[in-house]
Amino acid sequence: MDNTLYVVGTPIGNLSDMSPRAVDTLRNVDFIAAEDTRVTLKLLNHFDIKKPMVSYYEHNKRERGEIICNRILSGESCAIVTDAGMPCISDPGEDLIKLCEEKGIKTIVVPGPSAVISALAVSGLETGRFCFEGFLSVNKKSRREHLQNLADETRTMIFYEAPHKLPSTLKDLYSAFGDRKLTIVREITKIHEETIRTTTKYAAENLADSGIKGEIVLVLEGKKQIDNEESYTLEQAVEIAEKLIEKGMKSSEAAKETASITGFKKNEIYKELI
Repeated sequence: MDNTLYVVGTPIGNLSDMSPRAVDTLRNVDFIAAEDTRVTLKLLNHFDIKKPMVSYYEHNKRERGEIICNRILSGESCAIVTDAGMPCISDPGEDLIKLCEEKGIKTIVVPGPSAVISALAVSGLETGRFCFEGFLSVNKKSRREHLQNLADETRTMIFYEAPHKLPSTLKDLYSAFGDRKLTIVREITKIHEETIRTTTKYAAENLADSGIKGEIVLVLEGKKQIDNEESYTLEQAVEIAEKLIEKGMKSSEAAKETASITGFKKNEIYKELI
């Protein structure tokens, strides 16, 4: 296991979800890089694993990243874990992976539970194409810009959210996207796990102040694509315009009306008419 960084998924609530391979990996590496060593210690104690740990989180990732990589390059092996779920997903571990790439350090993933995929699976929304948008900014301007950039997104969208920010987020989603299907999944794999299949309108008006608690994932329906199966040729468009003229409509008006129906430009249709 020398000279390798192992990216190890850990349970997001239920310790029974820890895979045998993940347990073996944590037992066999030389040290563990943990987001919060106190949280990881509870996990290690549960599986009777005794390993030295290094804290690695958002505010020390640059300094600790170099230290971790230097230890790996000197012959040690390391496992990176987050407090819950897959490291490096909406997580500072992403930077450690990039640093390993720069230094030519081998990385191996040991898959585990993921709140993103778990919430999507039970959402009842389209799962064939989706995008993960992480946490929305607490800054109102940044949050508004983020949502505006997603206005035409046709894929199912997945967001993480904290319970104290949920009220404003539900209202913002309705304001930005109108009335769409929305699934709120909370406390995944925990005792109070709940899946709420609703709409942005209902959620904003009835759930925003309901005191929903716990770790929350929001799964939002993408923008409906317009069905363009019915298409017209220019010849057919002209025929439609001619029928409108027969009914008493002026040529320019008929061309304009036909353009809105067929998708051709008004000038194209008008030119053929005259």
